[in-house]
Amino acid sequence: MRNALWFLALFAIAVGVALFAGNNQGTVTLFWPPYRVDLSLNLVLLSLFAGFVLLYAALRGLALLLGLPAEARRWRSRHQERLQQQGLLDALSHLTAGRYTRARKAAQNVVAQTEALARAEQTPSQANRLMALAHLLAAECAHALQDRGAREEHARQALALSPGRRRDAQELREGVQLRLARWAFDDRDVQAALQRLDELPQGVARRTLALRLRLKVTRLAGQFRSALETVRLLGKHRAFSELAARSLVRSLATELLRGTHDPSQLARAWGQLDDAERRMPELALQAGERMLDLGGDFDQVQQWLLPVWEQLVRPGSMLPPALRLRLVLLLERGFRQTPGQPDAAWLARIEAAQMGNPREPLLQYLAGMACMHLSLWGKAQQLLQQSLAQLTDDTLRRRAWAALARLAEQREDAAAALEAWRQAAQG
Repeated sequence: MRNALWFLALFAIAVGVALFAGNNQGTVTLFWPPYRVDLSLNLVLLSLFAGFVLLYAALRGLALLLGLPAEARRWRSRHQERLQQQGLLDALSHLTAGRYTRARKAAQNVVAQTEALARAEQTPSQANRLMALAHLLAAECAHALQDRGAREEHARQALALSPGRRRDAQELREGVQLRLARWAFDDRDVQAALQRLDELPQGVARRTLALRLRLKVTRLAGQFRSALETVRLLGKHRAFSELAARSLVRSLATELLRGTHDPSQLARAWGQLDDAERRMPELALQAGERMLDLGGDFDQVQQWLLPVWEQLVRPGSMLPPALRLRLVLLLERGFRQTPGQPDAAWLARIEAAQMGNPREPLLQYLAGMACMHLSLWGKAQQLLQQSLAQLTDDTLRRRAWAALARLAEQREDAAAALEAWRQAAQG
């Protein structure tokens, strides 16, 4: 379609020229006394057009001739920029391939070239950014080569070359700060890494990369409370899958609870967990075991264990057998360590659960131990004997036989006590 339009335009021009010039009888007369010159109008118009073309060509050629020095300078500048970019590409490729010495040398060559151009007053555009990136690459290579002095010097120069509030300068400076924190973590210098992370702007500190690094540093430093807060933020950013985030939270919260040294500190640590974390069976059991280890209040432990107990007695419960066993052992341990009578509400819960599921050996064992602490000897003996037929855990079987032996001793049945102690010893 475009070619057809061009042909139509050319035909129209040809027709117009033919109509105008073919039968044009006009003349142009020039008087130069005592001469008179008569010229065809077509010739005059053609001469004017040719003169305009020649004048334009002459002026254009003169402009090009005068602009040759500037064009040469631009060509040299572009050539130097290409060389610098090639040097950066070489440094990156060598760094990726693990050739740290070659990468460091290529980055230093870029810095030297840029400095030479600056001395010759031929500084290319983005010179500071190129030099800062080259220094950063050289610092990365120095870190890989364990040259900490050179690493710190290159990093310092990279920071000095990225001042101001321009977006590219800020991003480059933030990248250098993140790398400094990462290098401190690689050196296992926890305090320096935390200091570098604290120096980050607020927006940068909440990025996924910075949060992942803070998580590693705080775990290395044993600051499990801060690490737990960081994992929560990473979970909101969807940096982990739901299963991985839950596993990390459980691990860090467990370490936080294990690190407590008295019941009040443990209670404060428990209060710092959110509702979803406090409902995790592993954390509730860990908190209860730690509280009993520290000689704390068993009533507090029972409150923490209530959600776990509800999961245990729920129809179709998916609570793993290992956690069921830990819960039963923890409650039995609390009954044994607590002076006086067990909590009436918990006794009612245990009895209702045992009656609702009379074939569950763990509930039979727990109910038998509770009855034993209530001095209900006959019922305790009956429940413990019933549980022994189905108990598979050796620890529970030994405890059940030992309890039956003590009950037999209270009845002064020496033969039954001896047999129960023998069974307990055999496991």
